[in-house]
Amino acid sequence: MKEAPSASSGGGIYRPADFATLTQALDYAAQGQAGLNFYSGKGDLLEALNYSDLRGQAQSLARRMRNAGLDAGERVAIIAETDGNFARAFFACQYAGLVPVPMPLPMAFGGKAGYISHIRRMIESAGASAALCPEALREMTLEATNGLALKAVGALEVFDLYADDGALLPDVTPDQLSYLQYSSGSTRFPLGVAVTQKALLSNCRAITAHGLKIVASDRCVSWLPFYHDMGLVGFLLVPVATQMSVDYVSTREFARRPLVWPTLISRNGGTLSFSPSFGYDLCARRGASGARPANLDLSRWRVAGIGGDMIRDSVMSHFAESFAHSGFRRQAFVASYGMAEATLAISFAPLATGIETDNIDLDQLETSAIATSVKSNGNGNGSKRSRNFVFCGPVLPGHDLEIRDPAGNVLGERQAGRVMVRGPSLMREYFGNQEETSRALSADGWLDTGDLGYLSGGALVITGRSKDLILVNGRNVWPQDLEWAVEHEVDGLRSGDVAAFSVDEAAAERVVLLAHCRKTSEIDREGLRQAIIETIRAKAGLDCEVMLVAPHSLPQTSSGKLSRTQARELYLAGEVSVKAGLNNGSTSDLTLLHQA
Repeated sequence: MKEAPSASSGGGIYRPADFATLTQALDYAAQGQAGLNFYSGKGDLLEALNYSDLRGQAQSLARRMRNAGLDAGERVAIIAETDGNFARAFFACQYAGLVPVPMPLPMAFGGKAGYISHIRRMIESAGASAALCPEALREMTLEATNGLALKAVGALEVFDLYADDGALLPDVTPDQLSYLQYSSGSTRFPLGVAVTQKALLSNCRAITAHGLKIVASDRCVSWLPFYHDMGLVGFLLVPVATQMSVDYVSTREFARRPLVWPTLISRNGGTLSFSPSFGYDLCARRGASGARPANLDLSRWRVAGIGGDMIRDSVMSHFAESFAHSGFRRQAFVASYGMAEATLAISFAPLATGIETDNIDLDQLETSAIATSVKSNGNGNGSKRSRNFVFCGPVLPGHDLEIRDPAGNVLGERQAGRVMVRGPSLMREYFGNQEETSRALSADGWLDTGDLGYLSGGALVITGRSKDLILVNGRNVWPQDLEWAVEHEVDGLRSGDVAAFSVDEAAAERVVLLAHCRKTSEIDREGLRQAIIETIRAKAGLDCEVMLVAPHSLPQTSSGKLSRTQARELYLAGEVSVKAGLNNGSTSDLTLLHQA
């Protein structure tokens, strides 16, 4: 395996994201020796791109983009492969005054036609003037943009026809748009979150100084995709703003060889890395199979962040136990909460405390929206029906957070309701969509996150998505409670195998669960279906309809979250596949990518 270049910041005094624009941040980082290192799934170094070279190449590309007729303020769609060309294109747009729009790769979609249709809608929504892609995706990108009046389509080489004339590049101001970040679209078609330079750098500073307390010796490792806010902001833009080196492996390669992630952390001395719960689960399961590399040293990993989905404390415990002998400390876990509409981060749990949970009486939460703690028996289960929720820490300094009821009244301690946030990191708008912007952002600057939660001692606890909530028999039931109960209790099911939602009927709300089935005999399938029904009755006191579906067929958003809304729509349209047990139950790399 090839070794990575030096990760020292060098070249001057460490600056913790105290810049007005992203171009200023890269200009400063270019004085040092840090940069971006791209690895294969086997851990071989494919490209080392230091910030000095990135700056020079991005500025040259920016001038060629301007000479190709792209004007300041125009949007440039960039299919976000994890490679140096994405970074070059993204920062070229910054220097040229253009607005980059990261687009997802095709692995998160059901087939070529679906992917082409999806990115065409995104390109049209962004009003893009150009669409850039890896060479391997050139034909699909051409098909997706067919008939659109774009100024450039293809790989970066499309700008080789235009000279770098050395002309001065436009000044970049804090109020300009830095990029459009398309939200995951778990309850609707993705919307373009418009993030200004000012909002971006505000969030970078808050993450740096308060959330993660970044220091000059820190180094990042990431497999998160650049088209997701955690991958883009957390592991490309924050490192540039703090002069940190980053070691990358693509999401696709991580899905195939998940242990390359801790291997790179060990080999290069990584200190900061984040993942949804699924990534930790995958590594722990793969390590348990005997594939764990020898001599792993994870003792320098000081922030093992969790975000991007509902946090499962049992998954974190399994990972900590699996890698304890490699020096991993469970106190390194840092729970967080955020979203693209707030650039990235809204809250972080305190460092060096690990995962802290609140064992809550679910009956009280569902009927009265009161988060009442109950005593745990040591396994996260009290004498009442309860569940552990994870503390995600206080809101970042300079921001405000409130919990409100449906009428907009501010709620008190341990009263569950809608999570509202206000502060300098918020988006300017949903690009080109004033109606949706008005729904999400109030005139006095409050963002309705769409999430539900409560406050306890100033710490935020997230309980679910408001649009996913199931109302049945006067109870507010969280679908993830049903999903997790089944996945934990029923043999043959894995994390991410179940989608729960409700269907409105004249008489009452009907609860439906779709579950992946890998069993081949009709008797075994019926046994699985009955086991799910009985588990929901025992754990939640509910009757439900269960439909078994083909493995890996539950719909996912581009960022890998389960889309219960889309699952419900497919169910109502009669388009859910019921052909289960068609393979041996092995998990493909593409499916793992969906879950990641």
